[in-house]
Amino acid sequence: MDELLENAKRASRFLKAIANENRLIILCSLVDGEKSVSELETVLGIRQPSLSQQLARLRSEELVAARRDSKHVYYRLASEEAKKIVELLYVMFCASPSAQKQPTVKNLNK
Repeated sequence: MDELLENAKRASRFLKAIANENRLIILCSLVDGEKSVSELETVLGIRQPSLSQQLARLRSEELVAARRDSKHVYYRLASEEAKKIVELLYVMFCASPSAQKQPTVKNLNK
């Protein structure tokens, strides 16, 4: 029962971390591979200080990892767990409409 409780807490933290439009867009953008901070700024259309706050939250939850290369910082998805869930969310909500398959209760119960 302790393991179930701990796993539920981890899942809850994960879901809270992605329950923000900007953080979800960041994660969906990283499905295809690492991106620089300036690339993420362009995708989100937000300024660097706001982006830094969102990236800090994702780093604190170990959903993204950073790599510095000279003057640039690059981000990527940090774990297989995060990658699997974000890939599913990407297909459901971020991909082009022709690639999306809307989930239904019927589909989820199979």
